[in-house]
Amino acid sequence: MTIDQLDVRLVTLLTEEPRIGVLECSRRLNVARGTVQARLDRLAARGVIVGHGPQIDPAALGYDVTAFVTLQIRQVSGHVPVADRLALVPEVLEVHTITGGGDMLCRVVARSNADLQRVIDLIVDVEGVVRTSSVIALDTPVPYRTLPLVAAART
Repeated sequence: MTIDQLDVRLVTLLTEEPRIGVLECSRRLNVARGTVQARLDRLAARGVIVGHGPQIDPAALGYDVTAFVTLQIRQVSGHVPVADRLALVPEVLEVHTITGGGDMLCRVVARSNADLQRVIDLIVDVEGVVRTSSVIALDTPVPYRTLPLVAAART
């Protein structure tokens, strides 16, 4: 999908101030309210904008440890049943199928290193998981971001 400079400005504004309304967006961007609404609807329909909910910081909830766990799985039934079971573990934030030495990569959180062991034990108990390897994140110097992609994608 192609996006233009107005789309970039709109997405940037909503990313920086997610609680702003459509009317205020139109005022700040100097375009009609209907234009803002139509742009938002088009971006959402095409899957560019995928959510409007709050972003939660796990550390603020007491989950101070972030780790990445690589899984090797039994290939008999594939990754879908394993992913479905991993989704039942609240501390598993993301699961990706990957290339390389492992089959899946999970981003998980825990309250402490000892609690991370509990989370890893839950993952190992998932039917289909053969082996895990984990690394603990020490810091996040570049947090998850998409605005640079939005700016680079404009026509």
